[in-house]
This record gives sequence, structure tokens and C-alpha cells, in this order.
Amino acid sequence: MFGRREPVPFAFVAEADRFRSNVTPPPRERSSIGEVAGRWLLGLTIVAGLVGSLLIGTPALTPDKTADQPQQSQASEGR
Repeated sequence: MFGRREPVPFAFVAEADRFRSNVTPPPRERSSIGEVAGRWLLGLTIVAGLVGSLLIGTPALTPDKTADQPQQSQASEGR
């Protein structure tokens, strides 16, 4: 990326590569059953919505078979 504008001592850079913190982060809290169930329900709702929109939208994307035949209006039939 961009280089530093101020000079950095080489010893500082070399020390930064091997620096390890002696502070450990706290353990992650386990999700409750309600949170897990809520995530699953949200995921299933999103998937069901996508599948439903695909099923409803598919007929609109299929080519119309009556489009090959010329359409005549009732006025041209002499009625």
C-alpha cells in the first residue's frame, strides 16, 4: 500500500513481527436454544421466499405458445 512517511527503526519492525500478547480474550458465550432456533427460522423463511418467488415467476418467463399465431381482434371478424 502506501509507505510510511516517517522513518521507522528496523528493530521496532522486527520486534513487532514476533510480538505476542499475554492477554487472552474471554471465551465466546454459547448461543441459547432460542437464538439458534430464530436463526434457523429466519434462514428457512428466506429460502422459502426465494423458492416461492421462483415458482410464481417461472410461468411468466416461459414463452407463450399463442404468440406464434397472429391474433385477430373481434373488430376484424366483422362483429
